[in-house]
Amino acid sequence: MIVFELICTKHHRFEGWFASPEDFDGQKQRGLLSCPNCGDVGIEKLLTAKIRKMESPSAPAVPSKEKSVPVAAPSQVTLNEFIDHVLKNSEDVGTQFAAEARRIHREETPARSIRGIASREETEELLEEGVPVMPLPIPPQGDWH
Repeated sequence: MIVFELICTKHHRFEGWFASPEDFDGQKQRGLLSCPNCGDVGIEKLLTAKIRKMESPSAPAVPSKEKSVPVAAPSQVTLNEFIDHVLKNSEDVGTQFAAEARRIHREETPARSIRGIASREETEELLEEGVPVMPLPIPPQGDWH
């Protein structure tokens, strides 16, 4: 499973989950992709960067050894089901997300699933510090179902 950040010609950004890069290409060629905001079929992948955990400034980058969380294929779980799962199984810490994620990572507070709001800069800093976070663009509650 691979997740691409996508963009339409009207500059709406969203994520798409695919079995492989070739799966994305095939769906695009067959006209199966469209923007969830406006329906535009002019979809492109945005450039992404791999973020690796550094052991020390002089050591080579090595992949993080964080445990992976099994995620069902998109055909098995709808976006609404996924959002419901996240909301039911995590604590909303609001704008304190970055601070609380650090406290959990440093074992200063009990480990638990949290969600909240963090800026792009805060998210990048957390990842650089080795704090396992995953940005999730959950739409406003009125748009869930």
